[in-house]
Amino acid sequence: MSRLTIAPLDLAALLCSRVCHDVISPVGAIINGLEVLDGEEDDEMRTVAMELIRKSAASASARLQFCRLAFGAAGSLTAAIDTGDAESAARGVIANDRTTLRWDAPRHLAPKNAVKLLLNLCLIAAAATPRGGVVAVDMAGEDDSLTIRVSASGKNVRLSHAAMSVLDGSEPETIDGHSIQPYYAMLLAKDCGLTIQAASTADSLTLTATRATSGPDLAGPFSPKAAPGG
Repeated sequence: MSRLTIAPLDLAALLCSRVCHDVISPVGAIINGLEVLDGEEDDEMRTVAMELIRKSAASASARLQFCRLAFGAAGSLTAAIDTGDAESAARGVIANDRTTLRWDAPRHLAPKNAVKLLLNLCLIAAAATPRGGVVAVDMAGEDDSLTIRVSASGKNVRLSHAAMSVLDGSEPETIDGHSIQPYYAMLLAKDCGLTIQAASTADSLTLTATRATSGPDLAGPFSPKAAPGG
């Protein structure tokens, strides 16, 4: 695993930007709907605006709940997380008219960072299916036998260049708003003693996190500068 490092303050800032990016769209839609209500007298248009507000509020809530589990403290620094709660959060963000979420992970209390890793891999897989498809999630074993596997299938499934540059261990010039989320997934994997392997074809992607094997120390002087903003 490549051990890229950035300053803690830059990491916090970039993760905050990532979360804001996820919620700003539905919040903006809520504001637009309220503006329509303020200036519109037509009942049909007001009904459309209210429906937009309801859907956008539900989307913003789902994204915030997901981000709380995937990026936040989720209760305490040492808490275990119910994988059933993780499934509900993932369904609220990933499952839609174009993408089906198939969750095969058994429900139990799992180490917090293992669940956070699973959810971050879900985000990477979902982002690799811009035209929709199926995201399948599995989590088996525990401790030394823990394996997390998230796959995506659909038309033109492809990892972004930013995600690939981090997951394959290469050294980008910067860690920015596009690469911070897979970078964070790598940090979570390292904390869990796991390594992430990505395998892809023209219509599928499989991300597997398994117990790290011993090997040469990949640490080095490289420490990419964090790009400002998100």
